[in-house]
This record gives sequence, C-alpha cells and structure tokens, in this order.
Amino acid sequence: MAGFDLRIVDDQDREVPVGHVGELVVRSAEPWIMATEYHRNPEASLRLFRNLWLHTGDAFRRDAHGNYYFVDRIKDYIRRRGENISSFEVEREVNMHPAVLESAAVAVRSASTEDDLKVVAVLKPGMSLEPEELRAFLRERVPRFMVPDVVLVVPELPKTPTGKIQKHLLR
Repeated sequence: MAGFDLRIVDDQDREVPVGHVGELVVRSAEPWIMATEYHRNPEASLRLFRNLWLHTGDAFRRDAHGNYYFVDRIKDYIRRRGENISSFEVEREVNMHPAVLESAAVAVRSASTEDDLKVVAVLKPGMSLEPEELRAFLRERVPRFMVPDVVLVVPELPKTPTGKIQKHLLR
C-alpha cells in the first residue's frame, strides 16, 4: 500500500528471509497518518509501537515477488514437535468436513513436546462426528503434524459480542 513501509520480523525485530514466517510490522512514510500510542496505556503502547514500527500481532510470510500472505495471529500460532502450525489453516481444513459448522484450533500444554494441537468443533444441526472420524478425514488432507491430538465436539464456541471466537477460553 502506497505510503506505508512493511517488514516481516522475528521476535528480536530482525527482518526474516523471504518465505519465512514472522510478525508483520508497519510504519507510515508520512507523519501523523497512524496513531502512535494507546490512550492512557503506556505499557500497551510500548509493546505495540516498538522500534518506531507498529507491531500488528499477525504472522505473515512474503514471497520472492513481494506478495504478502497472512498466516495466523501470532498468539494463535502453534509450535508442535518442531513444526509451526497455523491455527487458521487447521480450522479451514476442519471446516471442510461435511458435519462441521465451525471450529477453533488451539495449542494446549503437552507433557512431552512443545504443544499439543486441540481442535474444538461445532457440528451442523442433526450431524454427528466422532473424534477419530475427524482425524481420519484430516489425515487425507494435511501433513501428519497438523492432525490434532485432542478433538472436542461442543454445542457452541465461546465468542465475544462481536462474534470473535475466544480461543483463550478453549486452551
């Protein structure tokens, strides 16, 4: 977008190589186009506007042609057995199952690895689905590391008043 500088950085604000995932940071080329702080919240301002860049909290990757691709929210990204997993991609595949209305993928603590992958699904009215059926469906569609350890079927997902899934409650 004209008038804005974009970078994809690691957790030390160093630019990552093309094709790697990192956090999208943004700054305006023109003064006073973007906010520079949270009103009466200096701690949040320091986290969000580090090193004169707005830290979006979104994981992105960039290709060799300069195109940017959303991967996930940083806080929703899952690290499992040495692999980075996008909850967004897992949810997209789970939602392709004919019995699933909506889902959420989250990281849960593991006794032996970095994270375990948990999927919480809401079914369409009148449908049924066993956890192993969903895992079998996913084995045909995604890499093995993206098949969830835990599958939970619930009547509804917890949401904010604006309809955003409250993933922190599912962890």
